[in-house]
Amino acid sequence: MKISKSMGNLEIAKLFRAVAAAYALKEEDNKFRITAYERAADAVEHSSSEVKDLWDCGELGSLAGVGSAMTQHLDELFRKGRVKHFDQLFRGLPAAVFELMEIPGIGVKMAYKLCKALGINRTHGAVEKLERAAKRGKVRKVEGFGEESERNVLENIIQMRKRTTRILLPDAYRTAREVIDWLGETGGIKTAEPLGSLRRKASTVGDIDIAVFCERPAGVIKRFTQFPQVSQIIESGTESASIVVSRGIQVDLMVQPERRFGSLLQHFTGSKHHNIALRELALKRGVSLSEKGIKRGSTLKEFSTEEDFYGYLGMDWIPPELREDAGEIEAGISHKLPVLVELSEIKGDLHLHSSFNSEPSHDLGTSSMEDMIQKALTLKYQYVGFSEHNPSVSRHSESEIIDLVKTKREIIEKVNYSFANRGIFVFNGMEIDIKPDGSRALPDKALELLDYAIVSIHGSFGGEKTSQTERVIRAMSHEKVRIFGHPTARKLREREGVDLEWEKIFEFCHKQKKILEINSYPDRLDLPDVLVKEAVKSGVKLVINTDSHEVSAMDLMTYGTSVARRGWAEGSDIMNALKLADFKKELLNP
Repeated sequence: MKISKSMGNLEIAKLFRAVAAAYALKEEDNKFRITAYERAADAVEHSSSEVKDLWDCGELGSLAGVGSAMTQHLDELFRKGRVKHFDQLFRGLPAAVFELMEIPGIGVKMAYKLCKALGINRTHGAVEKLERAAKRGKVRKVEGFGEESERNVLENIIQMRKRTTRILLPDAYRTAREVIDWLGETGGIKTAEPLGSLRRKASTVGDIDIAVFCERPAGVIKRFTQFPQVSQIIESGTESASIVVSRGIQVDLMVQPERRFGSLLQHFTGSKHHNIALRELALKRGVSLSEKGIKRGSTLKEFSTEEDFYGYLGMDWIPPELREDAGEIEAGISHKLPVLVELSEIKGDLHLHSSFNSEPSHDLGTSSMEDMIQKALTLKYQYVGFSEHNPSVSRHSESEIIDLVKTKREIIEKVNYSFANRGIFVFNGMEIDIKPDGSRALPDKALELLDYAIVSIHGSFGGEKTSQTERVIRAMSHEKVRIFGHPTARKLREREGVDLEWEKIFEFCHKQKKILEINSYPDRLDLPDVLVKEAVKSGVKLVINTDSHEVSAMDLMTYGTSVARRGWAEGSDIMNALKLADFKKELLNP
């Protein structure tokens, strides 16, 4: 399989599963290694932080479920683009085996048998070749297969193509909300909650799990299987059911009575590694945990709330966003959990793109300043900042750029006058491209006309880590530059982040009072939570922005706030949790 330095989480997870599969074929008795790599694959796939980002900031060891040997292999991967041990392990195995394993219902041994019998060797086109063979009746002739197995192979290939890999957090939340609202119309439901990575607010989500508190499950199960967008009913039992909805998303439902709801909620929220650590703690205290409650000997104690569940174990309730086995259990026992920032604390948004035509090389906003300010008032904000992209350098002279920035400043002054009695203030900002050499795509004379500037990377994403770090620090080295926007420049499911020396970035920001952005846009969620946590430890201030290009996107603030919470950030760590007077002082006179 293809291996490179720039592998993302999904690719690394797939690599680890391929390693586990290779061990299963070559060393069947090596159950420990097989299990270890399968567990590591799960940990990587469900991590909301890119493993490459963890490696960049020397935090690979913080990834629960990935042992020291695998950490060394990852280090070799990111340094050399290959892992010698993996190359040796894969030698002699058809590369197509690892592609066919992606098809539901096909394990490594079955994939190997199909590859050998049908002459499928290469990764490229492996699934298509298997599909053609099944349609021609060749699969049924392979030892251990038959007509039914052949039909299942074809059906599973179709299902695999319908399924997405990971769902962006807002998309998963929207689907869960639609299902919960549909179930709520039955009238018998008292509480419904999402579970798993969705409840933990991870940046991407696999399948959607929902828990329902209801004393009569039959009606809820029936209603669930009648959801209008259902494309397949996988299973329908007395207390649980599974369906596939549009876009191939699987939704699982569990129904429990009130007396067990807290235990169920805790167990299926996870993460896996949080629950493992919690079980180990429980065993030391002579009890065992399950989705039904906590058992001491033969006596089961049930819990209707998570607070009571955690309290029975002698700790504070742990917010779902922190349940990653990253010190939260110890903090819960010692009563030192952070008071996480709340969405209600946010008092402004400093990264808004209005329809003012700054004649940029990037996209314009589509909503007027007035419409976005009206939206901000409904959100009870005290301030906003318009930070349209800088005018295109290639299409304008310096004097033309300055004139455009002057025009915008005049408009902002008029807008502030219009809203003077509405309890909101408008800051005049701009998002400025960081050029490859670290210079800013805006003349300093124009920069002086702004209240603040955001600098961001929008191109030249490759390059060596040291030079990229110097590039960013140079771009931030002006008093008007207050914010480093979407700092890793990653795009979820599209591209990895820029290689940066984060310790140097944090040190510079702390000393120079620069602010790191948590960008709430669904395909960014950047700064990632693991780097948020490191920034907080370093005393660096953060700002949560939406990067909105139209009014409705301003509601995305909730997702940036969830990233901040996953990074253990409190309200005091977030600049735009400050009231206007304090914020203005910090922004304009750092």
